[in-house]
Amino acid sequence: MPYTVTVRDHLMVAHSFRGEVFGPAQRLHGATFVVDASFGADELDADGVVVDIGRASAALADITGALTYRNLDEDPDFAGVNTTTEVLCKAIADRLAERADELGGALTSITVTLHESHIAWASYSRSL
Repeated sequence: MPYTVTVRDHLMVAHSFRGEVFGPAQRLHGATFVVDASFGADELDADGVVVDIGRASAALADITGALTYRNLDEDPDFAGVNTTTEVLCKAIADRLAERADELGGALTSITVTLHESHIAWASYSRSL
């Protein structure tokens, strides 16, 4: 994929984790993420773009907005799942993929990166 366009938003959630490996994070706590969504294409479309940046930004904002200020432990979409950074990356990427046809361009991939801090982040990439 020679071309990539990235848009950014943020996400603030509450959640808890199951499992001793998570230590104190087993208790309910808040998390704030910077969210980068990168859209890849092998070729530019007829207008010379990978994706319509306005549409991509709006789609990402819709998805993060639906999750923000929510306790993910109570969200049926995440029932029985530890909502780790990696799991949230995949969930957002999959939701963007469902809207790929609306975004314009000839997309071949989506990568979502959630930055937990300036020193730690996770990503999930998927083909379209």
